Amino acid sequence: MGVRPTEDPSAPGSEPPGVARFPHLFSPLKIGEATLRNRIVLSAHDTTLAVDGRVSDALVAYHEACAAGGVGMIVVEVAGVNESARYTSHVLMANDDGCLPGYRRLADACHAHGSVVLGQIFHPGREVMESQDGSAPVAYSVSAVPTERFHVMPRPLGRTEVERVVADYAGAAGRLVRAGLDGVEVVASHGYLPAQFLNPRLNDREDEYGREPVRFLREVVAAAREAVGAAAIVGLRISVDELSHDGLQPDEAVAAIGSLAAGGMLSYVNVTAGSSATLAGSDHIVPPMNFENAYVAPLAARVRSIVDIPVIVAGRINEPQQAERVLAAGQADACAMARALISDPELPRKAIDGRLDAIRACVACNQACIGHFHRGYPTSCIQHPERGRELEFGSLEPASRPRRVLVAGAGPAGLKAAAVAAARGHDVTIHEAGRQVGGQVLLAERLPGRAEFGGVATNLRYEAESAGARIVLDSRVDRSLVEREQPDVVVVATGGLPRRPPLEILGSPTVLDAWELLRGAELPDGHVVVADWPCDWVGPGLALHASSTRSPVTLAVNGYMPGQRIQQYVRDALIADLHRRHVTIIPMARLYGADDDTVYFEHTVSGEPIIVEGAASLVLAQGQVANDSLAAALAAAGTESVLVGDCLAPRTVEEAVLEGLRAATTL
Repeated sequence: MGVRPTEDPSAPGSEPPGVARFPHLFSPLKIGEATLRNRIVLSAHDTTLAVDGRVSDALVAYHEACAAGGVGMIVVEVAGVNESARYTSHVLMANDDGCLPGYRRLADACHAHGSVVLGQIFHPGREVMESQDGSAPVAYSVSAVPTERFHVMPRPLGRTEVERVVADYAGAAGRLVRAGLDGVEVVASHGYLPAQFLNPRLNDREDEYGREPVRFLREVVAAAREAVGAAAIVGLRISVDELSHDGLQPDEAVAAIGSLAAGGMLSYVNVTAGSSATLAGSDHIVPPMNFENAYVAPLAARVRSIVDIPVIVAGRINEPQQAERVLAAGQADACAMARALISDPELPRKAIDGRLDAIRACVACNQACIGHFHRGYPTSCIQHPERGRELEFGSLEPASRPRRVLVAGAGPAGLKAAAVAAARGHDVTIHEAGRQVGGQVLLAERLPGRAEFGGVATNLRYEAESAGARIVLDSRVDRSLVEREQPDVVVVATGGLPRRPPLEILGSPTVLDAWELLRGAELPDGHVVVADWPCDWVGPGLALHASSTRSPVTLAVNGYMPGQRIQQYVRDALIADLHRRHVTIIPMARLYGADDDTVYFEHTVSGEPIIVEGAASLVLAQGQVANDSLAAALAAAGTESVLVGDCLAPRTVEEAVLEGLRAATTL
């Protein structure tokens, strides 16, 4: 079953090169009465770009970038169907006619570029993340069963309240289509309200909604269909496996999908996995880089075998090659590629033009996309900070006066500054002291499960060179080189150096910093202690690296937990791996000193000693200090310069790339 690729009778005789390379991906797909120009879908994701619950100019520009980039279909993020659906302080709302103007602007902007546009209609049930004013709201669900992740105890919906919620779904659906969208997607994924009704481990009702768990979702879909009419699209997003200890199981989800599809009310099914309700399940909402690409495709194939409507699949599909394999194998009819399109909204156009090297592949770091959302900031991308900032950086202004720009350092900050400066018309040369571009990315990719992170350097190098910047390797920038080259301005992107805090050291213990270990320094046999100050992914990564060849390993963290400062799903995956490797974790530990067989810490709150005995080596993950000596020399010589990235202040790749962008737009 499922929907097969069809010929496009309007296609010209001369096909773009990408059509031959990706015949399934670039075949049209009919969903309901609409025809998608290709099978690439921007699946719905929270952007934090809504303002007061309404579509903003920034959100319109964000989606228009993908439409202009050639995406087949855009599904706009969740819109609450009533006041109890406000699961964050910045959720879109479709509960009154005030939403119409914003959605109309968004639909018009995306339709102008040929994309089909839908909106999600949504109620979280018990999955309430935050309040509107600091006080905890009442969360409503099918039954009084609490959540593990947010620790919310919900109130069961009464019979009349259930009917009201169903009517509110219909009202929201009708508004979105009246605003000009092509249809709606009902969210029954990730343990949200419809999934709570479907799940027998959560649904302990004794009424008809308990005896027939699919009833609520069937009523919602039917009400939405009636509200939007036969011509509009009504899709369903559902987690076919919630991958949680008490989550919806594949047999249950597939049975519900089959029942709904048989009723003829659905236009398509969008298959995903995971649940918002548990820590393990929520990791699948935006799976980090240690999850396999396209790992949800077998679940989609199971659904596709029982339905006669298109099946869309999500889950770590970040390149057109992966999407083509899924479609060619008959596992799905279209691929949802949200993060791939956040990273590069022009991915469809580049692929169909055969410019595969130009695609800025997502590395699934989760830092500026879902990481921003969880902190209440607009979605962006560490590699492409223009995303979410289209109103600021949507188009580059040519330089009014081309200048000779020398960039010192080919790490992320330097490469981005060079790419943007060259694109604006400046004459740009990058000098890199090492034999490869990438800076600390070259170290990061050596940590277990982080190899994909190296793509950041590959992508940024391509951007810089394709814009016309020259790269000179094995060339350390100093004052004499600057005097020879005579640039108009120097962009200083010399990065950072490992921080070695003052320690009490007795004897001659083996003490290595993170850079030394990742560059191949040998550890002696025996107990490895990793002292983690930044609470990011480096300390856990070093512990996993050491645990692959040494045992035992202890990770002492100067914080509440490993990965405290990084995005939850990445942190969860690291903590799970640490547990599997039997790494001992000591929280709240401030490094004090070491001797030949003992490492000494202080408890960061009580101040009492924490003593780790039997240590053969100490590995320092203590962050960095700025490598800013060049900046001081240039300032003394009166040379115009601008600092970007870690040489300004040690932080992350995200800040380095963003500062490279901002610096280059002001040259």
